[in-house]
Amino acid sequence: MIDQQGSLDQLPNEIKSAFQELNVLKHLRDAGFKKKFGFTCAYLFRLVFLLLFHQKNWFRLLESKKAEAGPANDAVYRFLNHSSYAWRRFLLSLSGETIARMEALTSVTRETAFIFDDSMFERNRSKAVEMLARFKDHATGAFYKGFRMLTMGWSDGHSFVPVDFALLSSSKSAINGMADGIDKRSHGYKRRQEAL
Repeated sequence: MIDQQGSLDQLPNEIKSAFQELNVLKHLRDAGFKKKFGFTCAYLFRLVFLLLFHQKNWFRLLESKKAEAGPANDAVYRFLNHSSYAWRRFLLSLSGETIARMEALTSVTRETAFIFDDSMFERNRSKAVEMLARFKDHATGAFYKGFRMLTMGWSDGHSFVPVDFALLSSSKSAINGMADGIDKRSHGYKRRQEAL
């Protein structure tokens, strides 16, 4: 678990230097990630990010002894699902800085390109997921429940940096609709409209 008091001292050295070099927490603040009380957005982001390197999911971390010092379940889920946080702006800003630093390290003659990938995101066992829809996998001809995931990334032939993404649903083959009570001015509502 990360100590709330130390800003980056709990991160492994390799990740700490990358966080500082790419100004990850600055991009998080610039994208409008702010809280009035409780654990900071920077702390919650680092905590969720580090779960990948500990090879644990949030449920397993809550069962461990380290869970006593950390945030409650609700704090993390509210952070991840908050409809006014601009995740897309954060990813675009961070990707832009990453690409700028990578381009300085490569030859000017190297070809670069934007790559668009349309993949299936299966949720076959789900029943109550918001905006769940039925799609046809054109490679196998089988139908599945889930979403289409459209990803845009930058590549120089050796590296791939994701720049933007969208989970796409369908209004014609929808299983579940959009949740009620979402503020129509929020980023979350705009992303839901875009998905349809």
